[in-house]
Amino acid sequence: MIKRELLDILACPKCKDKVELDGAGRYLVCRRCGLRYPISEQGIPIMLIDRAEEVES
Repeated sequence: MIKRELLDILACPKCKDKVELDGAGRYLVCRRCGLRYPISEQGIPIMLIDRAEEVES
């Protein structure tokens, strides 16, 4: 699980808007861009645009 302090400072690398943790705790989601960034099994966010996925509607 990502600590709240880290979540408060993370931003989407594409638009620089805040990201939020999804319900399952597996992705960081940028609502503005509609992208989600995976979190590794070790709990490390992978904040690379080329690894981002589009948020499913």
